[in-house]
Amino acid sequence: MAPGLDYYRSPEPTEAPVVQVVAVDRSSSESSSTTDSESADCRLTLSPERPLRPGVYYNSRLDPKNFIDGPLSYDPATRLRQMLARPGIVIAPGICDGISARCALEAGFDCLYQSGAATTASRLGMPDLAIATLNDFVQSAQMVCGLSPTTPVIADADTGFGGTAMVARTVYQYARAGVAAMHIEDQVQTKRCGHLMGKQVVSREEFVTRIRAAVIARDSIPGGSNFVIIGRTDSAQVLGMDEAIARLKLAADAGADVCFIEGVKTAELLTKTVEALKPKPVLVNVISGGLTPSFTCQEAEALGAKIIIFSLVSCVAAVHGIRAAMRSLKKTGTDFTSAQGMDPKAFFEVMGLHDVVELDARAGGKAFEQV
Repeated sequence: MAPGLDYYRSPEPTEAPVVQVVAVDRSSSESSSTTDSESADCRLTLSPERPLRPGVYYNSRLDPKNFIDGPLSYDPATRLRQMLARPGIVIAPGICDGISARCALEAGFDCLYQSGAATTASRLGMPDLAIATLNDFVQSAQMVCGLSPTTPVIADADTGFGGTAMVARTVYQYARAGVAAMHIEDQVQTKRCGHLMGKQVVSREEFVTRIRAAVIARDSIPGGSNFVIIGRTDSAQVLGMDEAIARLKLAADAGADVCFIEGVKTAELLTKTVEALKPKPVLVNVISGGLTPSFTCQEAEALGAKIIIFSLVSCVAAVHGIRAAMRSLKKTGTDFTSAQGMDPKAFFEVMGLHDVVELDARAGGKAFEQV
């Protein structure tokens, strides 16, 4: 049996130093005790936050209680799990390229979001209509994660780019690139931005299969990966909120670490979602002019959301800024006004000039003694 499948099985003797699924009827208030058939290296440990049923994913190594204490890890996936387990909302601004990522880091954000729409726009100059490929997403992620290797990056993975094998391949490549988390959705392969009309979604069963494939792939990574799997549903606008919540419950049972409901239209509906999915963390996506109200970080936290992303914050700002600069150049024949006094060195300093110069000097190089 492939590594990772064990977490869905009933308890039985095993040499794996992990805790298996605890088969408990959710209708029962009593917890199962350790059976004689369990090995000393693989004891059943019930999570106090989540009663378990047969077939429900549970991996004690990834239990949130394991990430509450201690210093923040240098591993970005572990760090994100620590942030999720501790008080406060995780704020992740959407970035579209190296410049926007540098600006987000300069502003002090401790988590970044690689938006699929932003990646498609910045890399291809195209709309978010299932045009970008896995390679586009991974190449962008490698660059972004390399700028600040300890900063968690949450990355859009669309539908997983295909069947279960491609979902697994996506997990492997994202994790290898340094991504901390990815979200996978229930739209059809010819998907679109979650804030556009006309969306179509796959069946519950296919959605759960995608989530399970992602979880199995994560748990198959040698050494024990803390990569975070986020289940996203776009079904609220297609099938209604009750169906959306039902799908996210199924995703949680299949092993999703976080639940992402796209296009939630009111504060009341967000609160309803959070309550229905407890204790799973809920992610909310805010896009100005989109389906979701323009919640502030403080408002989203008060409503119970654990992660808030602003998918297009950098893209939209870039369009406005670049448009204005181009129009000014066309009209005046100079970029003096749009430069706002920023000379080349000042620009490169935002891009990490000081770090590169310092590295060269510490290594004994003399190439950048004067810049």
